[in-house]
Amino acid sequence: MSREVGDAGETGAADETGAGARPVGSRSGRRTDPERRDRIIAACLDVIAESGVAGASHRRIAEAAGVPLGSMTYHFDGIDDLLHEAFTRFSTMISARFEHRLAAASDLESARAAVVDIIREDVFGDTREFVLSHELYTLAARKPEYRALTTAWMQRSRAALERHFDPDTARLLDAMIEGISIHRALDEQAREVGEIAVAVERITTP
Repeated sequence: MSREVGDAGETGAADETGAGARPVGSRSGRRTDPERRDRIIAACLDVIAESGVAGASHRRIAEAAGVPLGSMTYHFDGIDDLLHEAFTRFSTMISARFEHRLAAASDLESARAAVVDIIREDVFGDTREFVLSHELYTLAARKPEYRALTTAWMQRSRAALERHFDPDTARLLDAMIEGISIHRALDEQAREVGEIAVAVERITTP
């Protein structure tokens, strides 16, 4: 279905006053709800966090966003387009927060503490983000277009680490952060903050 047809189907519903159907092809639905596309993307991430990519259907996402099913085909060229937009938003948000934490560090000790906080608060602290990250990793393992997202994510992470550490050390730290994330998924034993701090210190000591 083209975007034009999807919009026509959506705007053929009764208007907010209940006075009857809006003219077919009207763009009034879009004008009165300019944030609809953003809500769909946010709902897509919520559905993935709850049910995985496998459970992220057009219908389920539309219900979660509180929008007509026709909105899905109007705003996105299929489920892959929506998933790519959603994971782009997610990875950009995580990268920005990663960069912010490291930008606030002023010396070696505060940079080490920032890395520990990234692991303790971001990797361990938010189950929703943990699930979304690994759903993206799974897609990236199979599809190049998603691998481009994870590659850009890693490049931003390493660039942020290189504000305080040499490139080789930055790569090791980045690998450790990702490795700890995988261990969290597989190991029931939680990592202690002190253990993480020791690992960061060892990697960053010349």
